[in-house]
This record gives sequence, structure tokens and C-alpha cells, in this order.
Amino acid sequence: MPTGLRPSQALQLWHDVTMDVVRDGKTDLTARQLAVLLTVYLEPPPHTVRGLAAKLGVTKPVITRALDTMGRQGLLERRRDQKDRRNVLVHRTVDGALEVERLGDLVVGRHRDLPL
Repeated sequence: MPTGLRPSQALQLWHDVTMDVVRDGKTDLTARQLAVLLTVYLEPPPHTVRGLAAKLGVTKPVITRALDTMGRQGLLERRRDQKDRRNVLVHRTVDGALEVERLGDLVVGRHRDLPL
């Protein structure tokens, strides 16, 4: 169902959700971390450090730093691929799934609040 958002409304929605996330103090992710998180939760697995780096157009160390932070927050886990020990697989967690659901709820709630 298309929403027909104008650019100014889309930016207001992005602004409002970002403000909510910053104010609640639960998870304050960078844009890069959020892109990694949403990629892992919204796109089908498997997800590897190498694959995420290629998808986002960044280096593997950049992804590793993002995953270090999100791992400490319990949002994602890394495990060595048992089939190919050169690969590191990125796995979803319960806490991460709850955080993504919370973000989705924030977007929906703020979308409802937008002036017509």
C-alpha cells in the first residue's frame, strides 16, 4: 500500500524516529550499524563479514568494528563457518530481533503522527 509521502514528510518521519531512538537511550546506532543490523534481519541469511562489506561498499574491518559494537549490545553474533573456516557468519539474536521490531513499531507510530 503506497503511502504517498512527500519528501518533507519522509524527512520528518526519519527525523522523528531518529530523535526517539536517541532519546530512549536503549540503542543508539550509527547509520552504518543500522544498515548492517537491518540487512541481517530483513534479508535472508547467510550473512558473512565479507558479504556485508561488499553490500555496503566498505572494508571488512569497518564491518568488524560495527559487529563488535552490536555484539556487545547483544544485537548480533558472529560465529566461524564450520563448512569454510575462512568465513565468519553473522547471526541474529533474540535481543536483536526485539530491537528491530521496536524500530519498526517506532516508524509505524511516527508515520501515523505525520500531519496530512
